[in-house]
Amino acid sequence: MTERIHSTAIIDSSADLADDVEVGAFTLIGPDVRIAAGTWIGPHCVLRGHTEIGRDNRIFQFCSVGEAPQDKKYRGEPTRLVIGDRNTVREFCTLNCGTVQDAGVTRIGNDNWIMAYVHVAHDCVLGDHTILANSTQLAGHVVIGDHAILGGFTGVHQFCSVGAHCITSVGSVVLQDIAPFVMAAGNPAEPRGINSEGLRRRGFDPDTVAAVKRAFRTLYRSGLSLDKARAELALQAQQVPLLAVLTDFLATQRRGLAR
Repeated sequence: MTERIHSTAIIDSSADLADDVEVGAFTLIGPDVRIAAGTWIGPHCVLRGHTEIGRDNRIFQFCSVGEAPQDKKYRGEPTRLVIGDRNTVREFCTLNCGTVQDAGVTRIGNDNWIMAYVHVAHDCVLGDHTILANSTQLAGHVVIGDHAILGGFTGVHQFCSVGAHCITSVGSVVLQDIAPFVMAAGNPAEPRGINSEGLRRRGFDPDTVAAVKRAFRTLYRSGLSLDKARAELALQAQQVPLLAVLTDFLATQRRGLAR
């Protein structure tokens, strides 16, 4: 027990913590938890299950990390939660392990900003550099692409995918897949335009942003069937490589495209 670990913390002797991990008061860490260097765990947290946490994460007070999935089919199988590096998880978040009905792992990438009261259910996959604003709720098997931003109180139905560089407005209800680059809003969430400001902030040049706008018009405003729009977008992607993110997404959608 080092000075970095509060005297009231309860840490199973089988847990594997790097030497410089900090643990706050009254936090409980179970036997199958692994935490890499530079990570800070606040007070009153519970870390359980087969949970692997990478480097330089900050997990604030009252979070439940790696608990059993909220799935009636779960029978105690040794499924996992894997969290990457440099993530921030704010107060009262719940991050659950996976289920054997999927890949058996809930996976959170790197450099994500997860605000208070967010729920990440079993078998979800978060990419890198996402922002989940307060009270965002992800049902099971949800996939969130890199740089996506979900506004406060956004709810995402199970098996939905939200593409890279998307943004949803506050209170959005996502019932179908949201294509990359899209700005979506409403109940159910519908595409309202592209996330042009987000693209500019990430350094994309005006010509690339214009190409994304043209792709949006092809997909949503041209009157083309989805198959014909895909064919046209494949041609556009030959000129603008970034659009491959969109064409790849359309080839793997799971719950139908919000259109």
